[in-house]
Amino acid sequence: MSTETTLAEADLCFGHGYADAHDEAVALVLGAAELDPFTGAEILDRPVTAAIYDQVEEFLQRRIGERVPTAYILGYAALGNLFFRCDSRALVPRSPLHAIIDQGYQPWYSLGAPGRIVDVCCGGGSLGLLAAAACPESEVLLLDLDSAALSLAEENRVGLNIANAMCLQTDLLDAVDSASVDVLLANPPYVDGADMADLPLEYLHEPRVALEAGPDGLDLVHRLLREAARVLSPGGVLFLEVGNSAPALEESYPNLPMTWLDLPFGGHGVGVLSRNELDDQALRRR
Repeated sequence: MSTETTLAEADLCFGHGYADAHDEAVALVLGAAELDPFTGAEILDRPVTAAIYDQVEEFLQRRIGERVPTAYILGYAALGNLFFRCDSRALVPRSPLHAIIDQGYQPWYSLGAPGRIVDVCCGGGSLGLLAAAACPESEVLLLDLDSAALSLAEENRVGLNIANAMCLQTDLLDAVDSASVDVLLANPPYVDGADMADLPLEYLHEPRVALEAGPDGLDLVHRLLREAARVLSPGGVLFLEVGNSAPALEESYPNLPMTWLDLPFGGHGVGVLSRNELDDQALRRR
């Protein structure tokens, strides 16, 4: 039986950076053979050694028997055009916000290269480091309260040799000056109580603190919106991911003029707000 078939018949959840059993099978086989993840069809005629077969079997045991995400098994994950070191200190990189970075924040931020970009609740740092690589002239702050996640972000920053980013431990945006941020990327914990109780087993290998966000999924978002209003520059914008908690956000803030985005690589519950839209009336909760 092929690796792909074995994965396809195992009732797995493919929600951690790979679309389906085929993609995960390719990744696991390439990882077992210690080949570059970008390797193409040119290796199809290469013989497979017994050691590679054994390693694939070990990987499959962890993936199927323990339901460990493939990214954690391999120790790396791709997002956008970069590969990141990946382990259980932080979520597997998968945020659809990376498409916003690819688009240069257009048409929502139109004042040239952002002076300062902030990735709040940065986890392993993937969004902020993508932003720093795309805009080397910008200063990028990677913020997280979790020291373990932040240590992974720093390892990724050093490994990718990105000099215009800095990791900083802080509670949300406490350490950020007022009116100093041009682009704010926010992928906070947003899984509500009902979804936490029904998560596929793969998600239980990720840090719970990076997922769980109270009964409505908005525990941190309530604070974050007000802090965003403080730190954004006059022309600044907030890109916010809340996933399945988007309806709860709309119910809580009936006057919030959130623009929900249809992104090219999928994802849902991602919206954008300008600094001007984050006024007192918009932030008034029901």
